[in-house]
Amino acid sequence: MTHPIKTRIKGSILEVVIDRPKANAIDLATSRIMGDIFADFRDNPDLNVAIITGSGEKFFCPGWDLKAAAEGDAVDGDYGVGGFGGLQELRDLNKPVVAAINGICCGGGLELALSADIILAADHASFALPEIRSGTVADAASIKLPKRIPYHIAMEMLLTGRWLDAEEAKRWGLINQIHPAEKLVEETWKLADMLASGPPLVYAAIKEIVREAEGQRFQDTMNRVTKRQLATVDVLYGSEDNLEGAKAFAEKRDPVWKGR
Repeated sequence: MTHPIKTRIKGSILEVVIDRPKANAIDLATSRIMGDIFADFRDNPDLNVAIITGSGEKFFCPGWDLKAAAEGDAVDGDYGVGGFGGLQELRDLNKPVVAAINGICCGGGLELALSADIILAADHASFALPEIRSGTVADAASIKLPKRIPYHIAMEMLLTGRWLDAEEAKRWGLINQIHPAEKLVEETWKLADMLASGPPLVYAAIKEIVREAEGQRFQDTMNRVTKRQLATVDVLYGSEDNLEGAKAFAEKRDPVWKGR
């Protein structure tokens, strides 16, 4: 059997490709594999940026594999570290993740995309949460989507299952950029290269601050940042990279980040 996940490493960039014909649906075994991959990415000091995409030109991912479910995969089964798709509940992931949506992105596939930090899409990509038609709930999307796009649009997607094309998805802020299908990979790697050249300790601090702020009042989070009570902020403020940024600015040169 063909391995369901393909990976490629180029420099400090990890590319993860869901490769489960015909639709790139994710079953429990595939989710556990993805969890191990993304946990290793999180913990590997040599990797700074990840790309998640699907194989082929028609599907990014439709989410949960209903055929596997019919054969015994339980919807509340063991998804592995990081929850569904390895990203949804992965703790302390302080590195940028870019989703490249190469086609249909729906259900758990859309929830997986929402777990990324930046979302690029091919011009033919489409988005939906059709769980309502299957008598189930898009749980992660119900939590995340109303915080990402206008409430009424999010609720319409959740309550009706209607589809958004790439242009509408971008208009509501669901995705960042649209590219011609033949340019999606190139543009995604261009963005990943740019991110990989940036300061990893700052990325880590940004991601931890954003996570912490989600459930706290503004001033409470600011107090924790200024008092260096967040681990990534404490590391950043005492780092060589923090000093390097100031030196490079003063010396009118590009900074050289060392991640320490």
